[in-house]
Amino acid sequence: MSDGVEVRVTTNGPLTVKGPIRLVGSDGEAWADVPEGTVALCRCGRSKVRPFCDGSHREAGFDSAPTPEAQPYPW
Repeated sequence: MSDGVEVRVTTNGPLTVKGPIRLVGSDGEAWADVPEGTVALCRCGRSKVRPFCDGSHREAGFDSAPTPEAQPYPW
């Protein structure tokens, strides 16, 4: 995939989003300081800087490695 956004599910870790993104909060406001390139978003729920990953999944023992074959799109 080139020129588009790629969301990657990492093994036992965050979602990584690569490409030009605009991250919008639940209040409708966009983050002004989202870096260009790759952003890691928390999947484990333990990060102190959610929605971003801070590596807390390692200490928490987060265990998740979904694949398209194992978890097809649910609808």
